[in-house]
Amino acid sequence: MSTPRTISDETHRRPFAWLRALGPEGRRAFTGAFGGYGLDAYDFYALPLSTVAIAAYFGLTGGQTGLLVTATMVASGVGGALAGALADRIGRMRALLATVLTYAVFTVACGLATDYGTLLVFRALQGIGFGGEWAVGAVLVAEYTSARHRGRTLAAVQSAWAVGWGLAVLVYTAVFGLLEQELAWRVMFFTGALPALLVLWIRKHVRDAPAAARERAARRRPLADIFRRGMLRTTVFASLMATGVQGGYYTLATWVPSYLADDRGFAVVTTGGFIAAQIAGAFTGYLTGGRLTDLLGRKKTIAVFAALSAGCILGYTRVPDGADGLLLVLGFPLGFCMSAIFSGFGSFLAELYPTAVRATGQGFTYNAGRGLGACFPALVGALADSWGVGGALAFGALAYAIGALALLGLPETRGRELV
Repeated sequence: MSTPRTISDETHRRPFAWLRALGPEGRRAFTGAFGGYGLDAYDFYALPLSTVAIAAYFGLTGGQTGLLVTATMVASGVGGALAGALADRIGRMRALLATVLTYAVFTVACGLATDYGTLLVFRALQGIGFGGEWAVGAVLVAEYTSARHRGRTLAAVQSAWAVGWGLAVLVYTAVFGLLEQELAWRVMFFTGALPALLVLWIRKHVRDAPAAARERAARRRPLADIFRRGMLRTTVFASLMATGVQGGYYTLATWVPSYLADDRGFAVVTTGGFIAAQIAGAFTGYLTGGRLTDLLGRKKTIAVFAALSAGCILGYTRVPDGADGLLLVLGFPLGFCMSAIFSGFGSFLAELYPTAVRATGQGFTYNAGRGLGACFPALVGALADSWGVGGALAFGALAYAIGALALLGLPETRGRELV
């Protein structure tokens, strides 16, 4: 005979039980992190969606275009490490404010660039804030969340990326539909000022979790601590995992719009429609992956979606000419798999480190992965001139293989309480 479920068990299984379990302070922290990450995605996609227009305006090669994303990602690695260390010193909320304001200011500055070199510098500076926001926001929310709900809660924060991505595509479709592309790409960057409004709300309503505030007051540890004996192995393998997964993701994020426009010959509105299928898959994938990471564990979920993402890349870029309906259909599973793999990242990385260096460890490993993973979009850009974007995109599958192999050096953390 089965054991009757307790009221507590039933409560935990209700829809959005994870959100109610956060409490008022935790829900405000969630809102701040969700908004920050969504607008982070919006500002990031201002570049990939505008690459065709920017390349035409400045007369860029594929390699030069790819370098814009590479500069963003490398700088984000630096920014993430700095923001994580800053969050362990001055607090999660204050560090979150600094990162959101930084990426907003320099996204707008990109729209003022008069030459390629200036745009490259502004984009790199934008990357510093872009790299720091997720690491700080994810730790802020993780420290309000119980082990039972952490996977789903952090996956919900990750789903904000799909929301920001979708908003960027809507604005892109409108702006490029109404304006000449010589002006439209600048207007896209100007709309990146939106996150500045979020700063005011965060400053008024968001506070650090009590445990993190107590730990910060008691002791302050430098970045070097995550490389000491006992943590070095974790830091190395977590960075490699993040490198592979993000190398694959940002290869797709950077080059799929160009693939649809150049290799497939789609107009702006058509490109927006095909990307919308990926976004729908991405949002569903984030939430589904969050449930799976709590059921199956962090490592299994990441490994499964690494394999599926690699397969989706190869399938998507080998759809025959004229089979546009199949390409549209495949957009959903592509977006689903490449996003679901991130659902366990926030909880997994937070659980790998103790409170005193949690933001430092998470900020460094996640964004070291961004910086190193940036080699893949640059490689695709360099090869695209001779292989075509579709052919070069296959290298994204290699990145996912690296991420899956790195899991062999990490422990499973499902159910681990944060201490």
